[in-house]
Amino acid sequence: QGLCQCSKQNDGGLRTAFRKPDIRRDINAMGMTMTEKILAAHAGCEKVEPGQLIRAKTDFLLANDITGPQAIPEFEKIGRPVFDPDKIALIPDHFVPNKDIKSAEQAKALREFARKHKITHYVEAGRMGIEHVLLPEMGWVRPGEVIIGADSHTCTYGAIGAFATGVGGTDLGAAMATGDTWFKVPSSIKVVLTGALPEWVCGKDVILSLIGKIGVDGARYQALEFTGPGVANLSMTDRFTISNMAIEAGAKNGIFPVDDKTVEYLKARTNHPYTVYTADADAVYEREIHIDLAALSPVVALPHLPENVNPVAELPEIKIDQVVIGSCTNGRIDDLEQAARLIAGRKIHPDVRAIIIPGTQEVYMEAMKQGYIAQFIAAGAIVSTPTCGPCLGGYMGILAAGERCVSTTNRNFRGRMGHVDSEVYLAGPAVAAASAILGRIAEPKEVLA
Repeated sequence: QGLCQCSKQNDGGLRTAFRKPDIRRDINAMGMTMTEKILAAHAGCEKVEPGQLIRAKTDFLLANDITGPQAIPEFEKIGRPVFDPDKIALIPDHFVPNKDIKSAEQAKALREFARKHKITHYVEAGRMGIEHVLLPEMGWVRPGEVIIGADSHTCTYGAIGAFATGVGGTDLGAAMATGDTWFKVPSSIKVVLTGALPEWVCGKDVILSLIGKIGVDGARYQALEFTGPGVANLSMTDRFTISNMAIEAGAKNGIFPVDDKTVEYLKARTNHPYTVYTADADAVYEREIHIDLAALSPVVALPHLPENVNPVAELPEIKIDQVVIGSCTNGRIDDLEQAARLIAGRKIHPDVRAIIIPGTQEVYMEAMKQGYIAQFIAAGAIVSTPTCGPCLGGYMGILAAGERCVSTTNRNFRGRMGHVDSEVYLAGPAVAAASAILGRIAEPKEVLA
């Protein structure tokens, strides 16, 4: 019941089945998805269903040096203290170290608010990192929690089995005072993963391939629930990358089950208790999408949408001017390791500016320990302090008119990284590194040939 018997086979190992539109849920008879279970528990409800409006308690809140100063005035209108200074993180990462006077004023506003309200999880430049890399690394977010952040890529934390989503500054400002917020319960799409990724194919290729099939609005205000035997073959880095870009498919959140890899990751980072939620066997999904990980290949999203996805092997020669490896999508140590495997002992193409941005200071230190930083610099790359920087067209890599960049960031909208006549091509770290060496969009195997 709920699924058509026939399903359509798509290219690239993806196939999909749609729920019949005239079938209505019996909320008392049907099971719940992971997202529905987490929201029900935080709303104090026995059950919830898609489309239902609820008010739910929040476990953790997040803002940065752009969105925090927008949320603070809304909070101050309420005239109450913060609901819990231990459950708020204020992370200056977008324009820090300060790019200019305006960004310095924004960082100052965040700093003064944190001091005034004794916010526990506030970190300055030198100790901070890109927010969506830093929070899981520090163990501040955990499975089964409801996490909201005034940043659209807050959905990253679904990788550890949390319901995490972005909100606006007004909602965050109110939540800092009340400790709860409202949601419309999203319906869910079940993404069944099988197989294992080939060499040089990573989580970025998985999520770009998915977005390429369903489009940037293919999961609009829905939960992407990743499941199946292939999940066990994905690293935590892969899962963070995939969850991070759920929003690029229009999703409310992306979420993974908690398995042995998740538990092992958390062991080294937190001793705080958490609750693991699993989807019921009879949970209802809007549709199912099946992805054979073994059938995927390195891909790139062409300008100016993340859905313009093509296998790298099928592209004509596209010369480039810049490469960015980093961001909240691909700024973890595994990402830098993959890039270093290709760059070590080689030179960045003389026509290319290669910018490497570790996601946090811990990632930076580990990359130094492993020798990656020296390898990047010896090859002719720039290594930056952790910052969002060029991802949002902030600084540290702005493009001029007509320039092209291969980037491991998450968006390639027109003007995203600079001039409206520049172009951003989204890819994983291996493709980005290969492209930096050859001066054109390239597959890793071309460098190794």
